[in-house]
Formats: sequence, C-alpha cells, structure tokens
Amino acid sequence: MTIFDKFRPFLDRYTLAEQMETNPFGMPFSAFTSPTRAAGNGRSLVLAGTNNYLGLTFDPRVKRAAKDAIDAYGTGTTGSRMANGSYRDHVSLEEGLADWLGMPSVVVTTTGYQANLAAIATLAGPKDLLVIDRDSHASIYDACTMSRAKMVRFAHNDPKSLDEKLAKYKGSVTGSTIVVIEGLYSMFGDVAPVADFVEVCKKHGVYILIDEAHSIGVFGEEGRGVADQAGVLDEIDFFTGTFSKSFGSVGGFCASKHEDFGRLQPLMRSYTFTAAPSPADAAAAKAALPIVRDGDDLRDRLWKSAHRVHQGLKQLGFEPCSPPSPIVAVEIGSDIEGIMSWTQLIESGLYVNLALPPTTPQNACLLRLSLSAAHTEEDIETILFAFGKLAATRESMGQSHAAE
Repeated sequence: MTIFDKFRPFLDRYTLAEQMETNPFGMPFSAFTSPTRAAGNGRSLVLAGTNNYLGLTFDPRVKRAAKDAIDAYGTGTTGSRMANGSYRDHVSLEEGLADWLGMPSVVVTTTGYQANLAAIATLAGPKDLLVIDRDSHASIYDACTMSRAKMVRFAHNDPKSLDEKLAKYKGSVTGSTIVVIEGLYSMFGDVAPVADFVEVCKKHGVYILIDEAHSIGVFGEEGRGVADQAGVLDEIDFFTGTFSKSFGSVGGFCASKHEDFGRLQPLMRSYTFTAAPSPADAAAAKAALPIVRDGDDLRDRLWKSAHRVHQGLKQLGFEPCSPPSPIVAVEIGSDIEGIMSWTQLIESGLYVNLALPPTTPQNACLLRLSLSAAHTEEDIETILFAFGKLAATRESMGQSHAAE
C-alpha cells in the first residue's frame, strides 16, 4: 500500500487523458493572438473556455496600464501589504470598487480564491453557523473548513431548503449565521434566485454573502452582478469577486456594506500571510474597472453570442444544463466519452473545458463553454461547426452500438 492508493480512481482517469494526443488537463498553448484565438499542439484554436467574458485581456488600455506599472514599480510586491505596505493602485482600486458597488469596505486580495478565504474564514468562527449552497465553489468549502464554524448545506438554488435549514438550526447557534451563495454557478451556468434568498435571510435575521466571481461584469447595471440585477445589492452584507474573468487580470476582492469589515484586514490570513497583488495585476484591474462599468456594448455582444450558441447546441441535439448565460455546459456521459469528445473538438479547432468528477456537481461529465464579447461571427460559426461534427460522430456511434 502506498500514499497514492487513495487517489487511484483519479490517477486512472488522468492516465487515460495522458494517452491522448492532447491532454485536456492543462493543455499547453504556444501563442495567443487575441482573446479568442490561440495556437496549441500545432493547431489554430478558437477559445471557448477561458472565462474571458468581456475580452479585456488584449484591451490596449488594460495592457498599457500593466506595462506602465511594471516600469514604475517593478514586477512584484515581494510580500504582503501588512509587511511591505500598499502600492498606489492597491488603494485606488479598492476605492474605485467601493464607489462602484456602493459598499464602504473593500479589501483587494491576490486571487479570487483568497477573497473567499479572507471573508468567510475571518467572519465565521467556532460559535457561528455557515449555511451554504450545496454546489458552492471549492474556495467556499475550503473557507468554511478554515473558519472552524459549523457548516450546513442546503439544496442547490432552493430558497425553501434554505428556509428549512435556518429554521432547524436557529435555536442551536450561539454566534452568528451567514448564508453563502453564488450569483452565477461556474459549472452548469445557472443563476441564483438572489432576491428570494435575501427574503429568507431577512425572515431569519441572518447575514448573506454572495460570490459574484462569474457574474460580475456580466449581469446588472454597470455589470455589478446578479444581486444588482435582482434589485437587492443594497441588502447584501458581504460580496466577493475576482479580477481573473471579466476584468482580464488576476486577483480578487471582498466587500461589505458594514464599515467594520474593512478594519479586519490584519485578521484575514489570506491577506496578511501572502504576497500582495503584483503592480501589473492591480493596475490592469484598475484600468479595466471603468471599461466594465461603461461596457453595455460589450455585455450586449456577450449575451447575443451566449443566446446564439445555446440555441445552436439545442438544434444540434445537445441539451444545455441551464437557461442561456455566458456559461453553456452540456452533459456528455462517461469519463471516456468526455475525453474523446473533447479531443474531437480540439481536432476541429475548438478549445472548451472538460469538467469531470469530483470537480463537478452531481458527478456530471461536462463539456463547458464560456462565451466572450470578443467572439466574432466566425468564432461562433467555428464553435457550432465543431459541435455539429461531434453530434454526427455521436449519432454514428449510437447507430453502431444499436446495430451490434
């Protein structure tokens, strides 16, 4: 027996992937020519799995800000803000986000993952209760573990289930209760009924935290997210987001309508005990913020592509996992079928995400697309053409099995 035996199911799956011409787990790219085009394994590929929702990674204003920051401040911060101090763009980025969201307390972190650790693991302790959506992101689960608070899960996107859980545990909590949801769920692409969740939280007098990592920049007025689109942003207690998607940078933030939240920075382990965001990352996110705020044209293009791809996949015989959103996922069957299907899409010039258990809800095997405002008409045609070839192959294989 070895320490690796407990990983055998995963290692068997990974070994299968390694035997393919292109490994879907961490595929190497040799060049990027635009937000939606890259070269990999000797092929020119359309990118439909990058979460680059507004296409800002190649925006000249964002690139220039990052380059200027390197010239002014160097390549790295070499330590945390608690130890090494804050750079100009760290502070001005927090101020800009606070103004945009209408929340007085904003803390910028090095990644979006660390934003959830900073907020949840700091706010909750052994006497508190965390009630989270069953399909929450790994960073939320990890933050709950770090907090040492009791964690309870409710059925995905189900306000009635949340109501029942809060009623059940109400008398046993000596501290505070925080409900944790997401705006747009990253695997299936489904949107939370945020207004309903807020009503349940108000009924029970508990706090609510929303992770808008995939929805910020995409939903709501000025791209402020699902809570804003639902008209309840001012009733959200805590808000987390990331710069690695719509903002075209790297980093994250946590925000709150409670002023004391910002004073907890020294207690946030993922803020205090890790290096601060690089000058280039902070400057890029700062430069992206006004583009996101004023990006109605970008959002219009993104949603147009999302609806077109969603409808096109349905016409090809695929059944998307949720109504139209910038994330379009289709369930594909077994692990082997998923790997083979992903490989065929690569051969057709299309890169999407292959998502397999245990990283997916309900142990689903998914081909996951994320659309971008930068996708051209030709890009969308390539996406649907590649899935059309995949549909024909799947139909042919089904007929072959039926004949046997």
